Amino acid sequence: MQACKYFPARFAGVLWGVLMVCSTPALAVKVADNLDLGGALRARVDQDPSRGIHKVGIDTLMLGANYDSDSWIGAARYRFYGKDYPYQYTRHFGDINFAEYAWIGYRLDPSQQLQVGLNQVPFGLLRLYSDTFMETLAFTMGVEDLDELGAKYIKDIGSWNIQAGYYTRPAWPGHGTSRGSTYSSVVTPADPSVAGGSDNVERNLFVGRLAKKVEAAGWKGEAGVSLLTATLYNRDTRRDGRRNAFAVHYMGQRGPWGVKLQYTRQVMSPQNPDGANRTITIGGYDGTYNMATRGNLYLANVSYAVPGSYLGGWVTDVKPYFSYSLYDKADPHFHNTQRWIAGTSFSLKFLSVYMEWAQGRNDPYIGGSSYAQSLAAGGIDRWRGQLSVNIGWYF
Repeated sequence: MQACKYFPARFAGVLWGVLMVCSTPALAVKVADNLDLGGALRARVDQDPSRGIHKVGIDTLMLGANYDSDSWIGAARYRFYGKDYPYQYTRHFGDINFAEYAWIGYRLDPSQQLQVGLNQVPFGLLRLYSDTFMETLAFTMGVEDLDELGAKYIKDIGSWNIQAGYYTRPAWPGHGTSRGSTYSSVVTPADPSVAGGSDNVERNLFVGRLAKKVEAAGWKGEAGVSLLTATLYNRDTRRDGRRNAFAVHYMGQRGPWGVKLQYTRQVMSPQNPDGANRTITIGGYDGTYNMATRGNLYLANVSYAVPGSYLGGWVTDVKPYFSYSLYDKADPHFHNTQRWIAGTSFSLKFLSVYMEWAQGRNDPYIGGSSYAQSLAAGGIDRWRGQLSVNIGWYF
């Protein structure tokens, strides 16, 4: 009842802005035949009555560019955050900003290309592991939606797709209040506030991904396997550790139904001082936190694309979905981390809307569990939930 009393006045301004945008055609700036400039402005609503959180504010401003010709290709996107929840500790919008990706590529022929720069590491389901806005635990662990600096080769051979990459380092630091100032979650030196934090950096990441188009029982999609290895350099001990990861995945479509499945095994062996190698610090989105170095990640996503349009054509592309991910940590003294999200996405005229109810257990991002320790030893070892709505105008 408290939430119902709180939201109408606060939400009125956002709703009015939504209606105004809906009456305006989407703007796409075509600079040249092969170059487009665009971006997005997103608002968000957050509800967590158990913690007294009832927030409405601006979420993100994204600015990007895409280039596409017969031979040369490329893309870049930069993001801005700040002032509104969960960055209410900053004074101005834009105080937190970082690059998502920035790369150029060359098509050697229609079946193969090379990309250089800050581009996506080809590991597992691409690009995203679920249909959710919040993404899965794989993103929190630095596996999903991972962009680093390096080169990637892509080749199609019939029904097979081969990708291989070498990445010298994660993205260059952005701007914010934390050492975790990148878009992707990556190995990062801990902020002073992180108890038991480590001082590692990742270098020389090698990755390979092999996928094949498959069809069975009316389902069409792909199945694949990925391998990843990288050096973990500890700046305290000046010794090299290792990160190894293996994944198998499947994604398929049958009519309106969609499914995504992945299993990932991750083994990290940092050379932290005093042999404290059960955890490692990673970070991103203006924060750093500890993660268990060894374990198995399981995830599944199911979606249904509802046909047709509604409310006189205002509402289209309705897609309800359910996502579940579990990080089963190898250390028996650590509490496992779990996340499930039930939600739906849809288009409201020119707006993209995601409405999600998320439940987390020992999840650094859901329910007020320990941000710094949940993905390591654990935090609040019980389920906690929150509601979020994200409204984006893409131009």
